[in-house]
Amino acid sequence: MAEDIQWKKTHCARMDHGGCALLVGVKEGKIVKVKGDPEGHFSKGYICPKGAISPDRLTHPDRLKYPLRRTGKRGEGKWERISWEEALQFTADNLNRIREEHGAKSVAFGVGMPKGLEHFVLIRLANLFGSPNVIASQDVCHAPREITGIHTCGFYPVADFHHKSKLVILWGSNITSTNEEGEICSLLLEQLQDGTDLVIIDPRKIDLADKSKKWLQIRPGTDHALALAFLNVIIEESLYDKAFVETWTHGFAELSEHVKQYTPEKMSEVTWIPADLIRETARLYATTKPAVIQWGNPIEHTNNTFDATRALICLMAITGNLAVPGGNVAAYDPKIMGLGPFVRADLIPDKRKEMISAYHRVIPRLMTIAPSYFKKAILEEVPYPVKGFYAMCSNGMMSYADSRETYEAFMKLDFIAVADLFMTPTAAMADIVLPVATQFEINDIGHYGIGHGFIVARPKIVEPPEECWPDMKIMNELGKRVSDPGLWHDDYEEFLEDVVKPAGLTYSEFVEKGYLKGPDRFKRYEEKGFGTPTGKVELMLSTAEKFRLKPLPEFTALPEETSPEFPLVLTSSKSRYYLHSSYRWLDKLRKLRPHPKAEIHPETAARYEIADGDDIVIETTTGKITQVAQVTESVDPRVVNASHGWWYPEGNPRNQYDWDRSNLNILTSSAKLGREYGTPNLKNLPCRIRKA
Repeated sequence: MAEDIQWKKTHCARMDHGGCALLVGVKEGKIVKVKGDPEGHFSKGYICPKGAISPDRLTHPDRLKYPLRRTGKRGEGKWERISWEEALQFTADNLNRIREEHGAKSVAFGVGMPKGLEHFVLIRLANLFGSPNVIASQDVCHAPREITGIHTCGFYPVADFHHKSKLVILWGSNITSTNEEGEICSLLLEQLQDGTDLVIIDPRKIDLADKSKKWLQIRPGTDHALALAFLNVIIEESLYDKAFVETWTHGFAELSEHVKQYTPEKMSEVTWIPADLIRETARLYATTKPAVIQWGNPIEHTNNTFDATRALICLMAITGNLAVPGGNVAAYDPKIMGLGPFVRADLIPDKRKEMISAYHRVIPRLMTIAPSYFKKAILEEVPYPVKGFYAMCSNGMMSYADSRETYEAFMKLDFIAVADLFMTPTAAMADIVLPVATQFEINDIGHYGIGHGFIVARPKIVEPPEECWPDMKIMNELGKRVSDPGLWHDDYEEFLEDVVKPAGLTYSEFVEKGYLKGPDRFKRYEEKGFGTPTGKVELMLSTAEKFRLKPLPEFTALPEETSPEFPLVLTSSKSRYYLHSSYRWLDKLRKLRPHPKAEIHPETAARYEIADGDDIVIETTTGKITQVAQVTESVDPRVVNASHGWWYPEGNPRNQYDWDRSNLNILTSSAKLGREYGTPNLKNLPCRIRKA
């Protein structure tokens, strides 16, 4: 009966980035229903299909239930069950052996998407082990926006949806399908109902395009060209905020002269957007106050991401939309433990000089290693050999650019340990697989260290299977075997207490509150200036020569040029039903999106004699895959929009679950990387298609 259900509050995790507040119904120790919490500060009752179906992860018959050790050849799919004591000691022995033979930096520690506290326990584990090499996909996710912001204006400019904006630009952000960190679509939808204007900049006609004032159907990978054209119009027509520019920017005269070359007419040829539409949109953004740019992950998917993010921050600044309510703001953390003390950064003082990225001269403050540089260290031993890998919440076989190169790198490693919920293509390549407890089964803190100025409580709802351990517990116990045991807790849950202690709270008291948010501080620069060397927004970087960076954002060429042999432009998008490569094993979600869909325009379909639902081959200079055609007018006739993250859990572990059949990253390459972040081109790839 309904009255037998006990409702518990928590926040979503590992299903999306957003952190939506949830009400979880429990009966007889099992979760029977999940719904949105109307009192949720960030989500106001919103819940997506992934969140509603999320408990199915816990009871799936294919879930990993005990530690496994490889018995056959790597990737052959042969395993033996072992105890946790054996698993921890086997892992520790191998990591310690590699450290003794090659040095601590020859072991890398990999992390994926989860954004829970285990993310930073992993960094602590690497630091205490002595390795400067934490491998993460930050090169294509979050870091270009965050770190470019720190260099340009002293902070990461996040969209402020908690205060009214008169105009919102969704720039590569399909927010009703895949929420950004803390940027839940429900807050935006409330504003749209209250009359806020909307502009969409996206190669696809996303759901919100019908509610927008303007939709700019941009050529994939040309965001920097469009932003520079906007700057051209706003400066040429004197639409910028003169008082702010004069007092609080550095290099405006140089920027003004520089952007004269990026006229709407010239950039129209690059971006495929009519020059008049570029002008109208630039004027709208400059004259509507406050206006906010919600910038999405796709702008970080080419080797020009530094130029794109630099140009966009320049736009925010010269229009006076930086650090104001309803604009792009600095998010200040509540009183919580700082990241440095949590990860014990003090115990690895030479990290910046020793990490793989130092050799490649990446942008300062990027403290994780781009996967392409990680693989180079394995395959070419540049700048030194990497022999061991501990990975958590990470599926590099699917998520790293150039998957065949990833396969070769994993085959060459001496030792791989993977902690995960299910056997994935990456776990199938490991020497040891560790079964984890996941959301609803662990006490956790979400959004710590993500730069959005808040943390959320994720208390345990139900008990995990007996041999499924929280990642934090695994690493706490492993840490005692590979580093000083005194630097680890007797009980791993003390990490939770550490984080909230500065707020004067215990973890249980924090759970009662639900979340902690830092203070709103607008126009703080009027007191202290901006956190840059000049104390101003650096439209022209004062540190450019010192750090070998471009002083001004620029457009020089497309990420990749099409050719008669590869005449179409390939892009990709995430599905609202999955999280990157996860959860295709959940039947209820799989029924909603059973196949990897590749969107093509009706004109394109007719040209290649392809019908909706046909299997098609998509090919680039790097490789070819098969996906299912979806004929739609939502994409340009010159564009193919493929699905990201596809493998087949129903397949055979001996071939890593058909990891290469439909995997987008078979088509990408790590040959051409942006120097600032090591970012490969995942968008704007020349391709061709044919019916399979």
